[in-house]
Amino acid sequence: MALAADRLETLLPDHKPALTTAQARAEAGRCLFCHDAPCIAACPTGIDIPLFIKQIHSNNVLGAARTILEANALGHSCARVCPVEVLCVGDCVYNVKGEPPIMIGRLQRYATDPAVHGGIQFFEAGSSTGRSVACVGGGPASIACAHELVRMGHRAVVYERNPWRGGLNTDGVAPYKMQAEESLKEVEYLSAIGIEWRLDTAVGDDVTWDDLEAEYDAVFLGLGLGTDSGLGIPGEDLPGVWGATRLIRAIKTGAGSLPDPASLGAAVVVGGGNTAIDAARELSLLGVPEVMVAYRRDQDAMPAYLHERGHAVEEGVRFVFRTLPLSFEGDRRVEAVRLTALDHDLEPTGEPYTVPADIVALAIGQARLIDLLDQVDKLDHDWGRVIVDPDTGQTSNPKYWAGGDLANGGEEVVNAAAEGKRAAYGIDGWLRENGGR
Repeated sequence: MALAADRLETLLPDHKPALTTAQARAEAGRCLFCHDAPCIAACPTGIDIPLFIKQIHSNNVLGAARTILEANALGHSCARVCPVEVLCVGDCVYNVKGEPPIMIGRLQRYATDPAVHGGIQFFEAGSSTGRSVACVGGGPASIACAHELVRMGHRAVVYERNPWRGGLNTDGVAPYKMQAEESLKEVEYLSAIGIEWRLDTAVGDDVTWDDLEAEYDAVFLGLGLGTDSGLGIPGEDLPGVWGATRLIRAIKTGAGSLPDPASLGAAVVVGGGNTAIDAARELSLLGVPEVMVAYRRDQDAMPAYLHERGHAVEEGVRFVFRTLPLSFEGDRRVEAVRLTALDHDLEPTGEPYTVPADIVALAIGQARLIDLLDQVDKLDHDWGRVIVDPDTGQTSNPKYWAGGDLANGGEEVVNAAAEGKRAAYGIDGWLRENGGR
């Protein structure tokens, strides 16, 4: 399915634009090439960061790309979407010296862009083992797992309920970090070694788990999380009240009837996580003049990254803490939010008040796929969070592995990539020991 050419994300700027060759060489020259580099330890996929930066410095850009992609097949998108400020860059030794840390993410983008955009492949499918694996869910965890499995010689087939590939990288990542077309480009590049896709196919509905178990030797679960959670308060079904991930998806893909941001006077985002910040920043950058984030706890308890909150403030987003929505008000669509202040015990205090809102985004979490997971025989999960062996990703059902948000509860793309790769090694070892079906 082609993405809408006029989707709103195309109006948003690139928050961290590509470095020029001169900028990349100069930045690479600053690296101290630490022995026991803390930046490597901070990367969930263990990329040899000093090595790839040294390769850039010596003008071996494709060698740098290979170093990155050998460790992390999703290294191209991770260069854009990783919260490097709290991972590799946050652990750069220059922070201790009181100097600007190395721009690792932007150097990683500089290295991987030529390979991905040019279709330069470093890896190929291994000799066929005759074994096959179904990867359920088309996001980073499944892609990383499938890519590694194909390199090992196994057949990997990814099942995705949407008409496009890439999962949240395509329809959920803030567009000022990476737009959908870049994600699709990366998936095309990675799939070229032999990953197969079944789009518009919902496992559990269009295909049963029994079907998968009969056709494949193993199954990887990379389904992510479910739909946006609601507050269960009056007016929540009014037009203009969105789940935050559904709103971001509409901005990124054009799927959904979003109003022209220029016609909106005010927006309220409810929640305190990174998704809330993404939604608020997108609305502000698209031209909504008044964007407010309402969070029920104190500022210090806000789970969103501090650097992301700082960018939001710079872009005009206003934060209100210890505040709880009571209802959404309006006639034919939402027009206002009725709120109450909370005391330090999170109990209502004072008189409720109303603020205008032409659009509301609820970023208070996502539903867990409990009913779907309960269809799988002997699959242990904790309220939708699949329990896995931390070394292999294998579940309580020996034919199933899991990774990404479904297993970690909702972490970063780089964590999903690491867990998908871990599962691929676990599956490969199990298949070789047990002979598959």
